[in-house]
Amino acid sequence: MTDLNDLPLRPELRGKSAYGAPQLTVTNQLNTNENPYAPSEGLVEDLVTEVRRLATTLNRYPERDAVELRDELAAYVSRQTHVEVTRDQVWAANGSNEVLQQLLQAFGGPGRSVMGFTPSYSMHPILASGTQTEFLDVPRTGENFDIDVDKALAAIAEQKPDIVFVTTPNNPTGGITPVTDLRRILEAERAVGGIVIVDEAYAEFSDEPSATTLLAEYPTTLVVSRTMSKAFDFAGGRLGYFVADPAFIEAVMLVRLPYHLSTLSQAASTVALRHADETLATVAKLRQERIRVVEALANLGYKVVPSESNFVFFAVPDNADAHELWSRFLDLDVLIRDVGVAGHLRMTVGLPQENDAFLAAADKIIGEYK
Repeated sequence: MTDLNDLPLRPELRGKSAYGAPQLTVTNQLNTNENPYAPSEGLVEDLVTEVRRLATTLNRYPERDAVELRDELAAYVSRQTHVEVTRDQVWAANGSNEVLQQLLQAFGGPGRSVMGFTPSYSMHPILASGTQTEFLDVPRTGENFDIDVDKALAAIAEQKPDIVFVTTPNNPTGGITPVTDLRRILEAERAVGGIVIVDEAYAEFSDEPSATTLLAEYPTTLVVSRTMSKAFDFAGGRLGYFVADPAFIEAVMLVRLPYHLSTLSQAASTVALRHADETLATVAKLRQERIRVVEALANLGYKVVPSESNFVFFAVPDNADAHELWSRFLDLDVLIRDVGVAGHLRMTVGLPQENDAFLAAADKIIGEYK
């Protein structure tokens, strides 16, 4: 069998690992940050009708610029963030990962750099590597893994990155970067002539104002990336988007693949947006469950990082190994996530009965270390 090392792979990709969480079938799957609630029956019926209507057109290429979908996304963002945006300020792609990749293709590349504050979304350095953009790592600080803004500003001034990633709420830790801090980072990056991509994949789970409130102040600097994978019960739909000045849409059109969003992807996403109110009702349930899980974990003796997302990041006991604890949860039929941060694990908030199973396992496990 041919080994990867036998292939003429680009040098910077050698020794790297592909992104991915373990795909194991257990009763309580709480390791990927999906919404555990299935799409509503009304959405499903609407989607089936729409797919049937479009099926006879699948011999033709899809609408290239996803105009109808971008209209619906703009209307949703305007309602959700209270910032009026139009189709010309919104771009959609196959998940927020493709959105970020297109932005890095347009604004990164050989000889350019992107700064990230880690631990954060693990795809950011992978996307940087794939686009031959140097990744500049600035560690988060403290037990809650916040961005030290003064250190961030100093790093921006010294290293002059072409792009800065800020994830808020942050994955895997769950904390936010307040708008006041975002403004300081935007000012610093504008001064060096770069852009800031604010990754708001989990924005619907937080009360913090969206970074879209800053778009008018920073039209040439700010891009806000979002997704329908989390709050929308729509991870399988693979739809991400960004909101920015229209010039950014022109930029990614230079690098996007032709007809990158299929007819069915556009239709499914448009239907999901029509049912946004019923879909987002599950977000309120998950926020309540998150509060319950955090309180219960703390009462059991775990140190929990404050979260404004649909997941909870917690420290394992001082005398425990995080990966060993991950295995113990799995033994108890609960799959959570070891994200590679020393001494910590992450669980996705699931259905109430799944959260009960997680808490029962957490109780049993911490008792083994007392």
